[in-house]
Amino acid sequence: MKQSQGDIQIYVACLASYNSGMLHGTWIDANQDAYAIYDAVQAMLASSPVADAEEWAIHDYEGFEGVRLSEWEGFAEVSELAAFIAERGKIGAELINHLGSMDDARKAMSEAYAGEYASLADFAEELTEQSSDIPEKIRFYIDYDRMARDIEINDVFTVETGVEQVHVFWSH
Repeated sequence: MKQSQGDIQIYVACLASYNSGMLHGTWIDANQDAYAIYDAVQAMLASSPVADAEEWAIHDYEGFEGVRLSEWEGFAEVSELAAFIAERGKIGAELINHLGSMDDARKAMSEAYAGEYASLADFAEELTEQSSDIPEKIRFYIDYDRMARDIEINDVFTVETGVEQVHVFWSH
C-alpha cells in the first residue's frame, strides 16, 4: 500500500529483508529534497524486520513520465528529476529522454523552446507569416508540410506529448 501523497514516487526496498525472503519497503514522495528522501529511507531501514539493515534499492517508481531510474539511482538525481518533471510535466520527461541529460533538457526549455503547436506545419506557417508578407494571390499555394520537413531537417527538433501536441525547439 502506498504511503506517499505525492504523484512522483519511488518504492525503496530493504535489501536485508529482500535477501531473507521478506518484502519490506516504502513508497516515498520523490518530489522533495534529497535529504528528506534519505531520511525516509533511513526510517524504513530502521523499521526493518532484519536487525541492522543498511542496504536499500529502488524497486519501483511512478510518475516519472517514461524517464527510467536505476535501482541504485542517487537521491540527489531522483529529487532533481522529480522536481523537473513536476514543474514541466511530460514535456520535461520527453526532453530528458530525447536529449539524454537533465542539463540539456533544462537548457532546451529555457533557451530553445519555440512553443506548442498542433503540428510542425502550423509552426512553419506561423513562422512564415510573422517573418514575411505573403501576397494574397499565392497564400493558398504554400506547402507548409514541406516547409516543416525542411525546418525539422535543418533548424528544429520536436517532442510530441500527445495528439496535436508538438513542442518545437530550436536546435542551434
